[in-house]
Amino acid sequence: MKYRFRQSSVAAVLAVVGGTWAAEALAAQDFLFGRPAATLGVRIGYAIPRADSEIFDLTRRELTVDKEDFNAVALAADLGIRLSDRIDLALGIGFENSEIDSESREFIGTDDLPILQTTDFRRIPFTVGLKAYLTERGRRISDLAWIPGKLAPFVGGGVGFMWYEFEQEGEFVDYETLDIFHDYFSSRAGSSLAYVTAGFDYSLGLRWILTAEARYSWASADMGGHFIGFDRIDLNGLRAAFGFSVRL
Repeated sequence: MKYRFRQSSVAAVLAVVGGTWAAEALAAQDFLFGRPAATLGVRIGYAIPRADSEIFDLTRRELTVDKEDFNAVALAADLGIRLSDRIDLALGIGFENSEIDSESREFIGTDDLPILQTTDFRRIPFTVGLKAYLTERGRRISDLAWIPGKLAPFVGGGVGFMWYEFEQEGEFVDYETLDIFHDYFSSRAGSSLAYVTAGFDYSLGLRWILTAEARYSWASADMGGHFIGFDRIDLNGLRAAFGFSVRL
């Protein structure tokens, strides 16, 4: 009798625990237990630098490089910390890199072959700003339960730091002697930046969000290394990207 009683008691406890777990799992399909405190996201997109300063003008004039060649795939990651129902503190990092193979526009080698070189232009922005949502991102249905909305457009802006690298390697022409020589030139430095952004979040479920964003950044920096004496390099540009975020 004792054995049967214990067996039935264990079964009852398991039934209660199992029923509770099932109820919570079912509830979790409909709402979150509490408003999310943050979001973490990654995106991929396309960067279009303005590329409008002395070093870019010289490169386009002397080499077979066009303005759009500096466009590049852009990667970004960000952390959004919720300050209120409609305002987030946004921390972000990005990476953009264009690698352009070219040749001299005016000269060819003594072997009648093109004079070849490669130009790399890299931008790495670190940003902090505010993101303001134009509609509610979700609604409370009790003190604990929170249901996300479907579509939430946003605007924002902020400041940060832009690190850049500009490199050229290959064969070049000495315009005084017309000699052809192989060399490597580089400039690396950082600059403050400002940006504005606009986009939207589209909920794919309770946790996952599809995010699309367009961002324009303003920055310029001194040129150093082998490019001392050049005007400041133009780091302004547009970035459009989409990706996924998760509510935390």
